[in-house]
Amino acid sequence: MSTLLSALRSLIFVLVLVVTVIPWALGVLLLSIFRRGDPVYWACAGWLKVAIWSARYICGVRWRIHGMDNLPTASDRKAGVVLLSKHQSTWETFAYPALLSHPLAYVFKRELLYVPFFGWAMARMDMIHIDRGRRTEAWNKVLTQGKRLGGMGNWVIMFPEGTRIARGQVGEYKTGGTRLAIEAGLPVVPIAVTAARCWPRKSFLLRPGVVDISIGRQIRPEGREPGELMTEVKTWIESEMRRLDPEAYQDASPAAVAGQPAPHRR
Repeated sequence: MSTLLSALRSLIFVLVLVVTVIPWALGVLLLSIFRRGDPVYWACAGWLKVAIWSARYICGVRWRIHGMDNLPTASDRKAGVVLLSKHQSTWETFAYPALLSHPLAYVFKRELLYVPFFGWAMARMDMIHIDRGRRTEAWNKVLTQGKRLGGMGNWVIMFPEGTRIARGQVGEYKTGGTRLAIEAGLPVVPIAVTAARCWPRKSFLLRPGVVDISIGRQIRPEGREPGELMTEVKTWIESEMRRLDPEAYQDASPAAVAGQPAPHRR
């Protein structure tokens, strides 16, 4: 019965997304004719807020944020960083722009731009879309655009594992994010997120529960090598995942994290 109810709620949630994204995207496209930059970004983030709050009230997907004070303050508009996040679900890609107070620049595959309405609105934002089939060209674009956006104070966000990873699993952490941080002189901020607990990858069946987002301390890139810096990022993220979601990692005990700040609850 609970599975049937979750399926019904999930269907209603998807319908809300479909019904709202069309007029919202058209509004963004119209706005982008007259304004670019932050106004377009925050207009898109507005729809993402609709998405995650709909998931909360329709499907029971709530969230807790730990470590928000590890990010640059909202008043420091020129403090660029590279956010490197665990990637389990569509949920976190919606949630970060909706919950964080600073414009984000995602690095994502350009095929998403062809998704009707959703992708068309994304194309109007100042982000980094790449052709994964052209690795050298893609990296050059990440480096050039990442330096430019980071220098403007934007927060560049990448998923080191490259794709959504099943709950309790560990993907291959690629060094593109740490290479960018070192080349651009931007601090790295690791993020652990347990979104698959409520919204598994490759599924639109949402389950009630709490998603934990844990934001780690900034790591300076000076004098570091991409590989060993990414090893530090991976070690922190995966240890934090085991602490936040121990039932998904039966092969390891939760890692204790000293000095963890109290979560902001929603």
